[in-house]
Amino acid sequence: MAGKLKITLVKSPIGAIPKHKATVEALGLRKLNKTVEKPDNDAVRGMIWHVKHLVKVEEI
Repeated sequence: MAGKLKITLVKSPIGAIPKHKATVEALGLRKLNKTVEKPDNDAVRGMIWHVKHLVKVEEI
């Protein structure tokens, strides 16, 4: 795990529980279908695991 992850918001967090909304915001995702690149580490992987139903992840 030394590369980067490309994370795309594919489902709206409007109906999600507040903790999931905060996690999506902390990942830097503010609008639907927007993509951010984050380092591939345990902290980011944990955040992705909690909102895996809202995001799409690609390893780059």
